[in-house]
Amino acid sequence: METNRTENPASSQPKWRKVAYGGMQPGFDDNHIDDSFLAEMVMNANVVKRSMLKVMLDSVSISQYLCVVALVVLVWTYTLQSTISENFLLLLDVSVLGLGFLVLVSTAEMLSFSLLLNYFLKISFFITALYVLSPIYHTLTRSISSDTIIALTASLVMLHLFLHNYSGSTVKALGALENPSFTSNISLNASIVASLLIASRLPSRLHVFAIVFFSVQIFLFVPLVTYCIKKYSFRLHIFISFVLMTVTLTFVYRLHTLLFVLFFSVLVFVNLVCPYWLIRIQEYKFEINGPWDEARLCFDITE
Repeated sequence: METNRTENPASSQPKWRKVAYGGMQPGFDDNHIDDSFLAEMVMNANVVKRSMLKVMLDSVSISQYLCVVALVVLVWTYTLQSTISENFLLLLDVSVLGLGFLVLVSTAEMLSFSLLLNYFLKISFFITALYVLSPIYHTLTRSISSDTIIALTASLVMLHLFLHNYSGSTVKALGALENPSFTSNISLNASIVASLLIASRLPSRLHVFAIVFFSVQIFLFVPLVTYCIKKYSFRLHIFISFVLMTVTLTFVYRLHTLLFVLFFSVLVFVNLVCPYWLIRIQEYKFEINGPWDEARLCFDITE
């Protein structure tokens, strides 16, 4: 009896292999998708589950810097209204500089006499150059109206807040591996230009020197000081932040009730509404990973 043997075409066909290079495989199209293609698919592998309390504590850094900028604007306002004298501004400059150095020395892990001497020489050179250039800053915007100056200053402050790095420092801290980003440098430049615009409306050269020196200290070194405090003790960072919020709200309330309501609403939005919003939208995050993803380097290519 004659038996007809029919070969199974699937058994004679070579098995499909996943290859990155090498051209087309015999018996398969170039765009062939095997049944095992989705076997390595992983869903939500890199999604981080956040708690409400953790997000609220992280948002305190934003509120802290908002209060710092608000205090600087208050000093500008009181100085333009001649409520603050030039002698008080100079005393404020010395106090802020001394307190900042005290915090840096107390929280620094690696500090030497040569480094402190280098800082002292740089600050001395900066103060001397700023005092020499004060007459130029005093007459810098004489031909521009005050309304234009106020509008430009407000725009630059908003740009500064929008581009500021709230998780790091404006300048490179001791022991830090990364330099400040490009947007942080733009944010710092915007704040300095805003300070110069305000200083050009002050009555004397000493006023200009004092207010510019104060503004540069705040915008340049306060982020470094708060970064060092946060790195040294997170509880101390939270305590200082809440004290700063209380002081800022008190001064804003004395200036104007409507501004107090607006600023208090901003702090509530940043510390309560935004964290709750982030937690809620986290439920809708859907991430798919698989063999189609691009390869990622496991090391820093800049090192």
